[in-house]
Amino acid sequence: MEPMIDKTQFGNITISGKRYEYDVVIRLDGHVEKRKKKLSKVKYGTSHKISLEEAEYIYQEGAQELIIGTGQVGYVQLSGEAEEYFNEHECPVKLLPTPQAVRVWNVLEGKVIGMFHVTC
Repeated sequence: MEPMIDKTQFGNITISGKRYEYDVVIRLDGHVEKRKKKLSKVKYGTSHKISLEEAEYIYQEGAQELIIGTGQVGYVQLSGEAEEYFNEHECPVKLLPTPQAVRVWNVLEGKVIGMFHVTC
């Protein structure tokens, strides 16, 4: 996939040579933006559970898949409402620890969105 993710470690992710020290969303067109984790934190008190509101923000019409890097050791999960939302939009979600999600992202093809949590 483009952009290529160079590496990740606790607290950061490097994408096409640029280092980000926060969670990111990679859009269908390859644009990288900061994750709006406050959408989930307001509802659950943590950014480790993705809310419906954040799911609506992450999703893009036409996406065939969503890869979620769940953190360096894998704490992030979908809420039931978020899971249902992605199912309704026929957008399968792969939840993988961020280092593994990076490897999967780099070999995928098609219309894929990525969300990568860089801590926990």
